[in-house]
Parts: sequence; structure tokens; C-alpha cells
Amino acid sequence: MAIIDLQNGALSARISTSGGMLLDYSWMVDGSRIALLRPADDADPSSSACYPLVPFGNRVRNNHFVFEGRDYNLRPNTASDPHYLHGDGWRTEWSVLNRSMDELQIGFLHPEGDTPYGYEAKQTITLSSHGLTLHMSVKNTGKDTLPFGLGWHPYFPLTPETTLLAPAQRFWTETEGWLPGERADIPADLDFSKPSPLPRRWVNNGFEEWSGKAEIIWPERHASLRLTADTSVRHAFIFIPDKSFNPSFREDYFCFEPMTHIANGHNLPDLGDLKILRPGEILAGSIHLQPQRYPE
Repeated sequence: MAIIDLQNGALSARISTSGGMLLDYSWMVDGSRIALLRPADDADPSSSACYPLVPFGNRVRNNHFVFEGRDYNLRPNTASDPHYLHGDGWRTEWSVLNRSMDELQIGFLHPEGDTPYGYEAKQTITLSSHGLTLHMSVKNTGKDTLPFGLGWHPYFPLTPETTLLAPAQRFWTETEGWLPGERADIPADLDFSKPSPLPRRWVNNGFEEWSGKAEIIWPERHASLRLTADTSVRHAFIFIPDKSFNPSFREDYFCFEPMTHIANGHNLPDLGDLKILRPGEILAGSIHLQPQRYPE
């Protein structure tokens, strides 16, 4: 495992090759450091700042799907969840492919065997004076044509006055096993079509046809973070735990997870925007996180 620091002016980021995850993204303003993602002391994914989702995010019902007439099965990859959860990237050691003061490229090769998926994943993490860009690609190196996706699982600081702007068109209910249920209208306390506070309750839901733009505002810190995604990333997931799930939760973070697809898309007629990759084909996407003074 290696820890790599990136620096560009007032912005800094820290990355671990274990899990290919971010441990910190901060902004120095008037001599004070503002955490733009939840800072982490070590490379434990559950306490990280952000980790990658590849070759797709979230869960597949019953760890089973049928594609092009063939049955495929997945196996649990954590002790705490009966599902194959969030792919392999967050649980894999990534290799450094290239690095400079303000950019890092890392990657790993996942062979077929423990999952039906054989693929090569790469991340390019770039820090500029305008913010942090996370770019990820996945190449199908297996023998089968399969549906792929990717995404990110960032943890954002949650303060008493935090608001979120993230317009979307549809909402997915949650059912047993932390799985998506059905499409529904967006509940009032999860309607982020205008800047709105985060509810202080359990939230574990997908949002469909997200605009690709979000803004997290921390009024008491006089700061905000604008998140923009490219056109391949048009879905998102919001996760807010509670004490029954995590007894140590202090209502100090929430997750807004940009994704190229809907959770459990493998079992939806339209694949939930998962992309069908033939051997050798590539899916790529990126997000950009730019801090701003608030109010401007």
C-alpha cells in the first residue's frame, strides 16, 4: 500500500492505493483548512473520504442475473452483507501507473474466476486550481459480453446547516436486503431540486435521471462544493446511516454517490443504464468537485 499526496495551490488530496480510495480532499482558506470530503486516518473503505465502484455499484438481487440467455452468479465479498457489494475496486490494491505533483493514475487487472467479470480498471485523479477531477474507465478483458457500470462513493461532511442541491426525476424505494424496490415519486424530504437540508433519518435510495449537477453548501463554513458529472453519469444514490446500522454514527456525514446506472440494473428489462461491453470495449466516466466561497 502507498499513500500519495497531491497539491495544487490551496487544494490538497490524499490517495491510498489500497482500494484506490481518497483519504482527504481539503481547501485552505484564510489559514483554515476546510474538509471537502470526510477526512480519513487510514485506508478502511467504510471510514474513507471516497472509494471507486467498479465494475458496477451497489447490489444485484440474489447475487444472480441472466444476460443473453446465460445465468450468472456472484458471491458475497464482505462479511457484513450477503451480496457482492460495490464491485472489486474498493477491496483491491491498485498499482501506480503515473504520477506528478497534481495528478495520479492508478489501475488494476481483475481476472475472471471469483466473479464472471474480467476487466481492467483505471483511475486518473487530477487536482487543478479549479478543483478535483476523478476519471475512471473499465475495459472488458473477459471472454463474455457483459453489462458494466461504474461510480464513486464519496462521504461528505454533514453539519447542522448543510444543504444539498441535486435535481433528479425519479426515486427508488428500498426493500429488504438494502435493495431497490420500485420507481416512485420523490418524497418531499428527499426533493433536492432546490437547496434543501438532509433528513436526519435512514436513507438508502437511488435517484434516476439526475441532472449531473449537485451542490453541497456548508453555510457555517462559508463554503460550498459543486459536483458536476459528464453525460455518462446520470444516476445517483444517497446514503445516510442511523445508529441501528452504525452505533457510532454522529450525523456528521452523508453519501451522494454518482453512478452510470441504477442499482440492481442487471435485473431490470432496460439494464438500468448499465452499458453492454463486448470483449475489448471500454466504459469511462468522470466527476469534478470544485469548492466555492459561500455566499459568493
